[in-house]
Amino acid sequence: MDQQFASDNYAGLCPEAWQAMAEANAGHAPAYGDDPWTARAADRFRALFGTECEVFFVFNGTAANALALAALCQSYHSVICAEAAHVETDECGAPEFFSNGSKLLVAPASGGRLTPHAIRTLATARGDIHYPKPRAVTITQPTETGEVYSLAEIRAIAAECRALGLRLHMDGARFANACASLGCSPAEMTWQAGVDVLCFGGTKNGMAVGEAVIFFNRALAEDFDYRCKQAGQLASKMRFLAAPWVGMLESGAWLRNAAHGNACARDFAAMLDGIPGVAPMFPVQSNAVFLQAPPAVLEGLKERGWRFYTFIGGGARFMFAWDARPERMRALADDLRALAAGAICQG
Repeated sequence: MDQQFASDNYAGLCPEAWQAMAEANAGHAPAYGDDPWTARAADRFRALFGTECEVFFVFNGTAANALALAALCQSYHSVICAEAAHVETDECGAPEFFSNGSKLLVAPASGGRLTPHAIRTLATARGDIHYPKPRAVTITQPTETGEVYSLAEIRAIAAECRALGLRLHMDGARFANACASLGCSPAEMTWQAGVDVLCFGGTKNGMAVGEAVIFFNRALAEDFDYRCKQAGQLASKMRFLAAPWVGMLESGAWLRNAAHGNACARDFAAMLDGIPGVAPMFPVQSNAVFLQAPPAVLEGLKERGWRFYTFIGGGARFMFAWDARPERMRALADDLRALAAGAICQG
């Protein structure tokens, strides 16, 4: 298959992750995380964030988010999230399942971004024993529409959480893209802003598999290793989850890859300027471009072999990974321009 832009999950491994995997494969190593690669990766995260933190490695984002939220809540608690949050729309009930029933409370959120006011409204709506007690807030950075919370917005949300006695979780499946977009350090966007736990995505950043769950509030990580084991997330050959992180973090590829994807998204959006009937649905702030276009144009793209999702607002989503190629982006833009012109002629 030639390069597609339906998802950054389509991309293969970046060279830095691949090389680290190969090095970890040279010989034997202790199992279940008692290996030098896992220790080295955890230490690299502590150096990256500039603080002591507890680091765990799991297979995918669903496990990372669900287990992190379960660590923050009892079954009678609730988690406040945006109505379009990934944990609400795309985790198949995993947060509720792994927490033994903690309820997700959804709030209207423009661009998928929660506000302190929305959080307070839900958290204070009821205080009686018949209602699941709010315990945590989760924000997606970047959001499902590709928009990015500013540092000021995160700090304001964290301050509201503290005032209400709530924990703050960040779903960072594309955390690197947010760092590249804001030009800030990982520390500034997380623990320095008031985030308690982060799920740092590797799969969409150039790895084959693997996410990191990072507890800045270390007390919240108590027994999290047991939670991972029970959920089937304790890899026997843990070094193959951890080693790619070593390659990504030590080389700086985690940030270079994200910056490339973001730049390609901006370049692609610019290629579409002036195409009649084709317009961006949301600001391009990370590696995602959402397009509104006539149904005939979108159907024409599919007939020409292009893949994309239309799960938000009926528009087409295009994602740009670490290996996005300008010539394929131009080919997609050219097809969009031709199809839009044809739709005008037929109209």
